[in-house]
Amino acid sequence: MIKQSNIILGIDPGTIIMGYAIMDATHSEPSLIEMDVLKLAAKKDAYDRLQTIHFTVCELIKKYKPTTFAIEAPFFGKNVQSMLKLGRAQGVAIAAAMQAGLPVTEYSPKKVKQSITGNGNADKDQVWKMLQRILHLEEKPAFFDATDALAVALCHHYQSTSVLGKATKGLKGWEEFINKNPGRIKAK
Repeated sequence: MIKQSNIILGIDPGTIIMGYAIMDATHSEPSLIEMDVLKLAAKKDAYDRLQTIHFTVCELIKKYKPTTFAIEAPFFGKNVQSMLKLGRAQGVAIAAAMQAGLPVTEYSPKKVKQSITGNGNADKDQVWKMLQRILHLEEKPAFFDATDALAVALCHHYQSTSVLGKATKGLKGWEEFINKNPGRIKAK
């Protein structure tokens, strides 16, 4: 039996630096295919930057043919304008994925950190060190945006392969879970 490919495109959205990572999760041990950033000139028109983000994501999809798309949700800080700009960058990246027919999943930064390190408040260096261990990586990239994108892809892999994640997907509570999974109940 030939195993169907499972290539994940992970994105850490940004209007100046967008991180991206392509990960092969087809086999039991996921592996990195590519990890990098798209750097955009801050002085460039905002709409030109959004167009470049859309074009780049489309090109990554064409080149690597991912089967799923995972993206980090914007983090709400104190600056609402930054949040709006980040939301636009995320939106055009998602639009590119949807245009290609890819399923899109969004993860909060806390969920990504929790999934990789076990600590939702881990710093970027802690996340990188865990990625190094898990994926047997050596060279540290110049930007954490790239490692953040890889963390999003690996988080998606963990969430989509978790028995609990699959069993509870779309359920509204424990009662519905029990009703849909009667074989999992053990009598004392």
